Formats: sequence, structure tokens, C-alpha cells
Amino acid sequence: MATRADPGARSGGDNESVRNVRTTLDRLLEAAHRAVREALVPSGPPPRLSRRAWQFDLLLALTLGVTTVYYGVDNVDNVVRRSSAPGVDILITRPTGTDGLALMVTLAIVASGALALRRRYPLAVLCVVTAATLATPQSVLRLTFYAFVIAVYSAAVYSPYRVATLAALTAAVLLVGTSGNSAISTIPNEYVILMILAPMAMAAVGLRTWKLRSDESRTRLTALEREQAEALRRAVEHERARIARELHDVVTHNVSVMVIQAGAARKIMNTSPDQAGEALLAVEAGGRAAMTELRHVMGLLTMDDSAAMEGDLAPQPGLDQLESLIGRVREAGLCVDLTVAGPVRPLPPGVELAAYRVVQEALTNTVKHATGATASVTVGYGPEQLRVEVTDTGGRPGEGAGSGRGLIGLRERLAVYGGTLNNGPRLTGGYRVEALIPLEETP
Repeated sequence: MATRADPGARSGGDNESVRNVRTTLDRLLEAAHRAVREALVPSGPPPRLSRRAWQFDLLLALTLGVTTVYYGVDNVDNVVRRSSAPGVDILITRPTGTDGLALMVTLAIVASGALALRRRYPLAVLCVVTAATLATPQSVLRLTFYAFVIAVYSAAVYSPYRVATLAALTAAVLLVGTSGNSAISTIPNEYVILMILAPMAMAAVGLRTWKLRSDESRTRLTALEREQAEALRRAVEHERARIARELHDVVTHNVSVMVIQAGAARKIMNTSPDQAGEALLAVEAGGRAAMTELRHVMGLLTMDDSAAMEGDLAPQPGLDQLESLIGRVREAGLCVDLTVAGPVRPLPPGVELAAYRVVQEALTNTVKHATGATASVTVGYGPEQLRVEVTDTGGRPGEGAGSGRGLIGLRERLAVYGGTLNNGPRLTGGYRVEALIPLEETP
């Protein structure tokens, strides 16, 4: 007994087949679009043409154009007799008349003139010259063949679109090599074009690859040299700033104390010779201290590495020398109190030097700009940070407004250790400088 097919099942199968076909087509289109996008992605930057390169290309196009136009004019209406076999002659006719002359001159000008842009637009030039070559009659193939050879070479060497270039070169060589009648071709063997152009294209591609790699290596080397020069410049600037901070901190404090003591000695020299003598002794002590620290800084700048390792260098000042610093300031006439909070513990030398310079700069500014004031120094050892605070009660203006370079140097010095500096006038009068330096928590 025969059974009838289910129309619904057959319809469902047809729909499934249609969907499969559509899916396949979509995948093919997507793959084609991806291939086109990849072909249009340049493998490197466009070539930078010098003025000499432009002049050479223009001269090449002009020379080849004049030569081929002369060849075209000279071969109009000519009949060439060629023997293809013993006893067999073939008559080869050239384009004749005004139309033939116009065609030959136009093809020569187009093919040769396009070479002026062979480095800037190599693929476009290849397409134009290939079209002119295909339109050239086989009897006058020399009219555009030499321009075609140059266009092939230029596309292989200068085009940044490698995938598109390989495809265009293959298509152009095959079209020109297989077109026309080999019996009357200008080249005796129909395979000579392929034998010449294919190795030329391969050699040009290899040359192009080598040039790209050489340019990339040169670019990387230039960038590396530029980065090294920039790093060296930044290092020099950083070192100059560090030396300037050290010299400022060393000289300013001692010289300010010397100026204050010398001024006091001048005022009381006639009335209190003994006190004037003590002030002059303080000036002498401050000068000796300044010279000692200057010798230390200059010694670090002038000695070589071996001397730095073998020499007996004095350590940089730290928080354990605050008493000596404050003693010199007291001798200059400034009343200073020192308070240490928290358990005292050894800190990294750089941190102690930064804290010492904060106290030194703040007290120096008080001596210079707040005559008659009293100052207070507080050093707080916390579990996570070191706090240094210097305050004064204010006084009569001294030398005038400062440049602020010292405070800028302190901020840069503290920033190396992640510290911050806060400074400004107090609400109750006077000035306040506070430095906070983070510390590694000790067990």
C-alpha cells in the first residue's frame, strides 16, 4: 500500500536547506569583507619622498615619454616583414593614419606620465600602466612595455598594501604575459615576459621587506637614542635641583645666623664690647660650620667613585643633631623649644635628613623674617608617620619677603619619600610649617 509524503515535513526540509545556504553565503561574505579589510590595511607608513626623489621621477617620466612618443611617431604606417619559418614571411602592420598616431601618442604619454607618481601612488600607477599596456597593439608593444616594467617594480617596492600589491602584481603580469598573439609579439618567446617580470617582482618584494625592516630598526634605534637623551636630560635636571637644594639648605641657615650675629655685634660694639665679642665668635662658628658643610657637598660632587668608597665621608645630618642646630639658632637670639613625642627609633638616613632640613629651613625663615619671635619645634614619632612641626609667634619683619625657593625644595625633597609639607600663617599669629613623612611600621 503506497503512502503519501507529508507536505509539512517536505516544507520544513526545504526551509532548513534555505537557511543553511543563507548561513553559508553570510559566512562567505563575511570572509570576503575581512579579506578586503586586511588587504586595505597598510603594512607600514607611506614613503616620505625627498625633493630629489620627485625630481628623479619627473625626469624619468619625461625621458621615457619623449622616447616612446618618438618611437610611436616613427612607427606609424610602417610595415615590417618577419620570417617566422623558412620560406614563410609575415607582414606586420602598424597603426596607420591620424587616428593611429593619436592612439600611440596618447598611450605613450599616459603610460610614461603616470610614472611621475610611481612612489606616491604605486598601485594606482600600476593599474593605469597595465591598462595602457593591454590597450597597446602587439606590433608596437615597446610603446608601453618599459613603463609597465617600471610600474611593476615600483608597486612591489613602494606600496604599503602588501596583500593588495601581491594580488595586483600577479594579475598584471598574467594579463600582459598571456595577451596578444605570440607569433607577432615583440618578445620572441611568449614566456619571456613571465620569466622576466616574475623574478623581478619577487626581488622587488624582497627588497621592500628588507627596506621595511631596516626602516623599522632605524626608527627604533632613533627612538631609543631619543629616550636615552631625554632620560639623561631629566637626570641632569634632577641632580641640579638636588644640588641647588643642598647648597640652599647648607648656606642659607649659617649665613642668616652670621648676618644676625654680625648686626647685633655692630649695634652693641661700643656699649657692650664683651657681648659684641661673643656675637662675633658666633659669627666665626657659623662661618666655620658653613665652610665644613660646603666642603662636604663639593667633595661629593668632585670625587670619583673609588674615592667615594675609600674616603672617610662625614654622615649627613639627622634628627640626632637637632640639639646642635637649635643651639646655634639660640645663639643668634631666637628662643627655641624642642619637643620630642613618641618612642625615638632609628629611621632611614634620607628621611632623617629631610626632617632635619625642614627644621633648618623653618628656623632660618623665622630668624630672617620674624625678628623678636619665639619658636617651637615638635618631632613626633608615630607608628606610621613622622611628624615635624615648627611654629613661631611672629615678630618684626626682617629682610623682607623671601623667594619661596626653600619651601619648594623641601616639598620636592619630601615627595621623594611620599611626604607632604603644609605651611601658612597661624590664626593666633605667627607662622607654621608641618611635614608628614610616612614610615614603615616596625614590629
